[in-house]
Amino acid sequence: MGYGEVESYEDFANYNEQALNLLTAKFAPVPTWIYPPLAKLLALFDRHEWGHTHHDFISPHNAIFEQQRAGIEHELQHKWGGGVQVFKAFNFCAPFLPHQVLAEIKNQGFDKILIYPLLVVDSIFTSGIAIEQVNNALTELTDGEEHWVKSLRYIPSFYNEPEYIKLMAHLVEEKINADLATAYLPSQIGIVLMNHGCPHKAKGFTSGIVESQALYDLVREELINRYPLISVGWLNHDTPLIEWTQPDATQAAKNLIQLGAKIIIFMPIGFATENHETLLDVHHVIHALEKQYSGVDYVQMACVNDHPQFLAMAAEWANAHIAELMEEQATAVNTQLAAHHHHHHHH
Repeated sequence: MGYGEVESYEDFANYNEQALNLLTAKFAPVPTWIYPPLAKLLALFDRHEWGHTHHDFISPHNAIFEQQRAGIEHELQHKWGGGVQVFKAFNFCAPFLPHQVLAEIKNQGFDKILIYPLLVVDSIFTSGIAIEQVNNALTELTDGEEHWVKSLRYIPSFYNEPEYIKLMAHLVEEKINADLATAYLPSQIGIVLMNHGCPHKAKGFTSGIVESQALYDLVREELINRYPLISVGWLNHDTPLIEWTQPDATQAAKNLIQLGAKIIIFMPIGFATENHETLLDVHHVIHALEKQYSGVDYVQMACVNDHPQFLAMAAEWANAHIAELMEEQATAVNTQLAAHHHHHHHH
């Protein structure tokens, strides 16, 4: 499961309304009646940014996500055969909304499911909304007494997977060795490791700060002895009234420049798939810094995307769960029984 991103500007308002309902509602004190008009207003800003400021930008996210899906499926079928299939679901984009995809999975006769959020690496908050959508869909897709889903597993996050952490550090080192090592001293190379921005207060929901911070610390540990100028940089949505994780990517870069960095590498570690945040937002950050610090150079690196090593490890993380699902005896769940557990208090 990933966010999905609009490929037609006509879809902006619909996309924003779903995002407001699922995401913003968890941390912003916004009344629900305001979502439709607010979504339309935000769509105007989006259109201006993507259309005018960025020459009719169309996000490559969905195409990359499809390559990830196909690559992970190829790896898994190599081990398990055609009995395992990988379907993509997008939180905000038809025709791949979770309820549409689960209906297709049901139609194809599957009764065991592994839910696997992939876009945001900490994904604790994002995967929460994924489960919310899956649960709504599974409630809708019930027919008869016995539920069609017999077994279910879930991968919450891969923020602390050693292979992923080593790959992040390796990509940075590879870039330095190929292009920068002969022009800059190691202590002059500033590295901003970019995480998915998180609100500090999210109505009691865990927003992913702890996991993202741990991810940053682990990648930093791999690099810090050779490259001392490293900072986390959070890609925040600058929403009014919300306290976001700090420093943001701009402030992180400024801090490193103050410490003597002559070049700044922006490396996204908190996103597995390229999207408008890692592309447009980082582009804005660099553009603003170039005006202020013209003597400093900047490098914008890509997300892990469909890197073969990443696809292999992502499939490997699923293998143990698939093995459990294969071996597990199917459990028949009668959802109608759930209604009768309310008033069994014995005093």
